[in-house]
Amino acid sequence: MRTDLFDFELPASSIALRPASPRDSARMLVVQPDAMLRDRTVAELPQWLEPGDQLVVNDTKVISAQLKGRRIGRDTEPKIEATLIKRLDGSRWQALVKPAKKLAPGDVVRFGNEGKVCLLGHLDATVEAKGEEGEITLSFSFHGPTLDQAIADLGSPPLPPYIASKRTPDDQDVADYQTMFAANEGAVAAPTAGLHFTPALEAALRDRGVELHRLTLHVGAGTFLPVKVDETTEHKMHAEWGSISSATAAALNAARAKGGRIIAVGTTSLRLLESAAAEDGTIQPFSAETSIFITPGYRFRAVDILLTNFHLPRSTLFMLVSAFSGLETMKAAYAHAIADGYRFYSYGDACLLFRA
Repeated sequence: MRTDLFDFELPASSIALRPASPRDSARMLVVQPDAMLRDRTVAELPQWLEPGDQLVVNDTKVISAQLKGRRIGRDTEPKIEATLIKRLDGSRWQALVKPAKKLAPGDVVRFGNEGKVCLLGHLDATVEAKGEEGEITLSFSFHGPTLDQAIADLGSPPLPPYIASKRTPDDQDVADYQTMFAANEGAVAAPTAGLHFTPALEAALRDRGVELHRLTLHVGAGTFLPVKVDETTEHKMHAEWGSISSATAAALNAARAKGGRIIAVGTTSLRLLESAAAEDGTIQPFSAETSIFITPGYRFRAVDILLTNFHLPRSTLFMLVSAFSGLETMKAAYAHAIADGYRFYSYGDACLLFRA
């Protein structure tokens, strides 16, 4: 399909720069097939679900993947910003770097500054290689848990560009940009639908008879990258690592056999569930990378309902929700959301999508 089919105009004022407080007070647009759009709040989610339904959340935890430093060892020492996007081994990461043109293989980048160093000193990394799509391989001077601690000490959460370009990230973002389910470190972006949850909302869901399950998908930098090609078939998805335990798979399959529906909290949960689903919809245990790319025409196997935020124009995520609920339906829903003042993107409001 042509990627311009997924384009739409979004006013800059629609982009949320802070989350709602409390989190479950965010607005929620309910989108059902052949039904009028309904304006609700996330706190009302239990009313739209039934006893026996199964809610699936992503428990990945965002690491402090944004690092600032300078190139050393040459006549000039330009400032360098790096966003870690994929761990390669105990001491090497792939990163998106600005300005990448200032770096060449063999260069050394020193992260931190004179006033802020980790316990073992500055964190140095050597540029091993530059990839075709701009990614750079960094080999760090530390290894394993020591490197992880150094990154945690020196780094900051990598807020999406559409927020970071409008204000300076601060200490509040350290808490705001993690879900209440965050447990397994490895993501460089938050699974943002999960940001809407509170202990009170979880308790209300359980009181309703809705069970909650966890999986892990470490969200990668692909969530930040626009689709630049003219046809969806030409776009290459970045792989992300995910895991579904055998116990979770068995519980979901048993509940579905009794008529329970599967509700994915976020596109990350949906993508992993669909990656793990067999042709008949049975969910298998999973521990691998997935690069699944869902566009209109895809036949969903596992997920019945999706809770998700409002996404970027021409993005793979808007393509996914268009596949789930229908392109024209989602264009109408987004037009309503823009006109009615819904807040978009990572810190924005939510929509509850019922599969077409």
